[in-house]
Amino acid sequence: MTTEDLTKRLKAWRRDFHKYPELGFLEMRTASLVARELSSLGFSLQLGEEVMEKSAVMGRPTEREIEEQVRWAKDHGADVEFLPYFQEGYTGIVATLETGREGPTVAFRVDMDALPIHETEKPGHVPNQEGFRSIVPGKMHACGHDAHTAIGLGLATLLKEQVNELSGTIKLIFQPAEEGTRGAKAMAEAGVVDDVDYFIASHIGMDVPLGHFVASNNGFLATTKMDVTFKGRSSHAGGAPEEGKDALLAAATATLNIHAIPRHSAGASRVNVGELHAGSGRNIIPDKAEMIIEMRGETSEINEYVKEQVESVLRGAATMYNNEVEIEIVGEALNSRCSKELAEIIHNVAGKHPFIEETVLENSGSSGSEDATYFMEAVKKRGGLATYVIFGTDLAAGHHHEEFDINEEVLLPAVEVLYGVAKKLGEK
Repeated sequence: MTTEDLTKRLKAWRRDFHKYPELGFLEMRTASLVARELSSLGFSLQLGEEVMEKSAVMGRPTEREIEEQVRWAKDHGADVEFLPYFQEGYTGIVATLETGREGPTVAFRVDMDALPIHETEKPGHVPNQEGFRSIVPGKMHACGHDAHTAIGLGLATLLKEQVNELSGTIKLIFQPAEEGTRGAKAMAEAGVVDDVDYFIASHIGMDVPLGHFVASNNGFLATTKMDVTFKGRSSHAGGAPEEGKDALLAAATATLNIHAIPRHSAGASRVNVGELHAGSGRNIIPDKAEMIIEMRGETSEINEYVKEQVESVLRGAATMYNNEVEIEIVGEALNSRCSKELAEIIHNVAGKHPFIEETVLENSGSSGSEDATYFMEAVKKRGGLATYVIFGTDLAAGHHHEEFDINEEVLLPAVEVLYGVAKKLGEK
């Protein structure tokens, strides 16, 4: 395939995924089409429940949401051969290429899920102008995962075409539910990187300019996401207030005290109650209150400290108001430092690509949280090396914004750099 043809295919894939966004664990159309492409290329595939430990899945959609998404996927072009592998809501894919020559096992991870954001309808928005704006109200690719999935397919195409230039084993991991840090833990616990010597996760944008490249991004914070429900007892607020067990007061007390948790001296920490819903009428003692909370820490240990404090506050508030409290962990990620030795290799490979104007070996600025850290820590624990790279691109608006869009010129260079990394690592 010529460079021009591959560029056209990358653009077409990215725009197709952008037009048909799917949320975490619901990427059924996306996963089925990815599996079809990988199968046609001749990769060995592991799909769905094969690559996801069910007990480690966090924030899985309801059965009704899953059933509705299966119907939607069928109606919008999902591949009927591969859709059954994903229709239970386990949408991970691992594609393996055996080169037939001795060498290390190298894994590349990309993510596939979209966000619950309504894409702008402004006429000047490029996806509007070019006809690939999200067709799904309230859902869009506002973080670049459509591009990541396209890059993964482009890399698969190049790897297969140039397999005679490669050594060892190459694994491509297409991960669901990165948003909310929900999908990687289940795949890591299923053992998909237990045999991996080198692991590379990648992202586009993240405030890095077009033509620039980061070989190791160390700024990710550990995080935990919680859904919390207080259960009390309703009663008439005027006639029998003493009979009530006020869930709203329990949740409000918890909220105030969660935001008063002392910060940790060893590094940065974050905590936020993002939503609180309670009550059904002005004269009714609320019997139920629901909260969503997230916490972060510069290290996994700091995040664990905040998590324990939050749980203590929640249980204390429940006791104060004679409530029961249910705490569900719906997302989690570790912190992980990139392997400098691997970053240096990638830094050198990227620096030789004509599109890359500047390559940075290490960035330690705060970058939110990323559950690729589960893969990274699993690989490093077994003696392997891992890193997280960033391909810079122009953005129409910031990540998770309704006007988010990318400069598609980044797609081909990203594929070529990652291919170059696979080739270089096979020589080691």
